[in-house]
Amino acid sequence: MPFEEGEGVASKAKDPKKTIKRLIHFLSPHKAALFVVFTFAVVSTVFAVIGPRVMGRVTTILVDGILAHMFGTGLLTDFRRMGWLVGILIVLYIISAITNFFQEFIMARLSVKVTYDLRQRISEKMHRLPINYFDTRSQGEIMSRMTNDVDMISSTLSMNLTQLVTSVTTLVGTLIMMLSISWLMTLASLVVIPISMYIMVVILGKSHVFFSKQQEALGEVNGIVEETYSAHDIVRAYNSETDTETKFRAANGKVYKSAWKAQFMANIVEPIFNFVGNLGYVLVAVMGGWLVVQRTITIGDVQAFIQYIQTFTQPLGEIGAAGNMLQGTIAASERVFEFLDEEEEVPDPQRTEAEHGAEPYSPKGRVTFENVKFGYTPDKIILHDFSAEIEPGQMVAIVGPTGAGKTTVVKLLMRFYELNGGKILIDGINSTDLSRKELCDIFGMVLQDTWIYNASIMENIRYGSPNATDEEVIAACKAAHCHKFIRTLPNGYNMILNEEASNISQGHKQLFTIARVILKNPAILILDEATSSIDTRTEILIQQTMGEIMQNRTSFVIAHRLSTIRNADTILVMKDGNIIEQGSHDYLLAAGGFYADLYNSQFSDGIVEEEAIAS
Repeated sequence: MPFEEGEGVASKAKDPKKTIKRLIHFLSPHKAALFVVFTFAVVSTVFAVIGPRVMGRVTTILVDGILAHMFGTGLLTDFRRMGWLVGILIVLYIISAITNFFQEFIMARLSVKVTYDLRQRISEKMHRLPINYFDTRSQGEIMSRMTNDVDMISSTLSMNLTQLVTSVTTLVGTLIMMLSISWLMTLASLVVIPISMYIMVVILGKSHVFFSKQQEALGEVNGIVEETYSAHDIVRAYNSETDTETKFRAANGKVYKSAWKAQFMANIVEPIFNFVGNLGYVLVAVMGGWLVVQRTITIGDVQAFIQYIQTFTQPLGEIGAAGNMLQGTIAASERVFEFLDEEEEVPDPQRTEAEHGAEPYSPKGRVTFENVKFGYTPDKIILHDFSAEIEPGQMVAIVGPTGAGKTTVVKLLMRFYELNGGKILIDGINSTDLSRKELCDIFGMVLQDTWIYNASIMENIRYGSPNATDEEVIAACKAAHCHKFIRTLPNGYNMILNEEASNISQGHKQLFTIARVILKNPAILILDEATSSIDTRTEILIQQTMGEIMQNRTSFVIAHRLSTIRNADTILVMKDGNIIEQGSHDYLLAAGGFYADLYNSQFSDGIVEEEAIAS
């Protein structure tokens, strides 16, 4: 497959130098450990490099003795000196092995620690990002930064970084030893260096683009896998397997096209360098034989030099391979740092005890919307001038057509998004003057989209109320009419729900989330189609229970089935981001406006149907 012109250029790191400086700064707390690792790497390599020279002297002594014996002058080998040299050689290799062991041990711990710190920072960052960030990006992309990109950084630290240090040390040490043997042979062997360097520069330039493209393509694949797996039943229900497979094949093809090129570039370095090194090896062997004949050097020096020339080409290939991996690491690091640099939520106010009194804030439930203006993007405002006054204990229903802004209103209550204008007051206190934790303690939410995590039913219902007793959890489940069902399950409350909670029905998941909010006992309730997945009989029971819970408690109810909100104290009718009507159910029906049309459109027989449902 040819390399398409300009392919992957858009994926090239915007500022590699800045990313490298950032990565070095991130590693600065571990500079002592890195210094020890690099020192041990240098010592281990230096001692290993000295070995061939010592072995060459042993060879020279042995060959000289054998030659003397062949020419009839007796076996003149100095075994005593050979023994000392072999002993020195053993000590050198033992020290090299010990320092290499400690180098690998420290670097393994360091790379895991850096990986831990990076993932911890990403996790903490996720909790400080605005909801809008997650609305505009796929889960797979975020997961890829926490897994693939961090793993690549860890791999570089544990293997490639020390390999780069040892390779450079080996290269320098070997060059020094070669010069000490023969400058002429060294010069001949260095003829191959310009060729090797040119190959390295070309390959590094190409591979950086492909490694960057590979990381981005992996993020896209992860996103498709995450979305498809979490909704595999929907995919099947709509016969979208073929479309999904086509989409995945296209994304997987991008990974294939970039990955094989990146891996090819990374793996081709060593065989090319070996080929170039072998050319130098042949040249040195011929020249070394000639110098031995001229008695300029000994045969042991030739043996040592040949070992050095073989060693000399190896680190060149390793440096090239490590350089390729560093290119991928720079791309991965840039993606991680981009995530860590994302704009965070507006920080919570820093208040002193004197500003709000020594007593903790005790919410009453009065909510005031004053000229609220909001849009998910500044150029698309969906709430234009939203104002309403809700008294403590009132049940407020928010109705309107799809896209009117109903769910947006409750998200603004929870301060999931910042307002573009106006303010929301809780008991006369601006919501921006309260911390997000205080706001979350005030509200309890039951959404149409339920959330259950991989844990027992007991833990799922206790989520948000970690100090609740088992008895309190059971009481909440009885109130939510799911206690009897739970008792029929294997292990009852201790049954583990899988990650997708597919081992229970959607309706039971919604009952569990209702029990969760009952257990929390919040000051203000938010119910967004809380009974949408529950059968009619259970819905009637739940509405009775919720009616009891909402007594003397401010409640916001979003409902598409208007028959469920007839008893609301106030109904806010929304259209195009504005409140166009406001009042009780009977008042709005009598007014004959938008609400009356919306209500009557749901019932073919009007009041007769309404009374039938009520009975």
